Amino acid sequence: MPEADEALLVTDRDQDLRLLETAARQAGDVALSYFGRDPETWYKGNKSPVSEADMAVDRYLADRLRRERPDYGWLSEETADDRSRLTCDRVFIVDPIDGTRAFLAGGEEWTVSLAVVEKGRPVAGAVFCPVREEMFLARAGGGAWLNGGQITVSNKRRVEGAILSGPQSVAGNKKVADAGFRGGGLLRSLAYRVAMVAAGRVDVAAARGGPSDWDLAAADLLVQEAGGELTDLAGRSPIYNRAKTGHPSLVAASSVLIGPARATLGKLIG
Repeated sequence: MPEADEALLVTDRDQDLRLLETAARQAGDVALSYFGRDPETWYKGNKSPVSEADMAVDRYLADRLRRERPDYGWLSEETADDRSRLTCDRVFIVDPIDGTRAFLAGGEEWTVSLAVVEKGRPVAGAVFCPVREEMFLARAGGGAWLNGGQITVSNKRRVEGAILSGPQSVAGNKKVADAGFRGGGLLRSLAYRVAMVAAGRVDVAAARGGPSDWDLAAADLLVQEAGGELTDLAGRSPIYNRAKTGHPSLVAASSVLIGPARATLGKLIG
């Protein structure tokens, strides 16, 4: 790619990242206006909860982001899927509230997760935890950042003693503890769980099969730019903005630890 074109691409992605950061903060304010106030809640066909807060945040983000970038595609957990996104060069992938169960229970670890994806991979991402006032940002080739400070994955090299965060069915599995992992606490936002790996607070994050693009895209870029990887159990990186948005079991860790973590967890969560 010519240098001028590459510089323009970086500028575009920087502008997208600034837009995502601003939108995530404002979306967080919308969510907080419902937090702890018993919002109306119902259940989707897959038995996962959704509330009026999720929908209000989704409406705000759709209006703000699509108005600013009308040529970008749109994929959100709370918006009916428009397959025209498959023909777009760039796509917003959005989870208005990742960790709705935590949100409804008054937990702190729910997030607003926003990404821009090009050619199946994230190039700009923001994961914002409003209650803890933590803004995680990443741009392809630009590093990963938390509240203005650059972050990196941990230097843990072995499974033995590695801090693992996952769903209760994984984190609470005796076989996981017997394999040498230490518990990293239950984090009900998958995006936040992976962001913790990017920040070096957790060594390994795991997810059973079933997460969707909106759970992963922004956090995937965070961990990648922080020196780690998010892969399936065969070592493949997720591809986003496909017709089917679901993904298999996944593991996130540093580039050094990801292989041993996959080998161990593959026997337990595969």
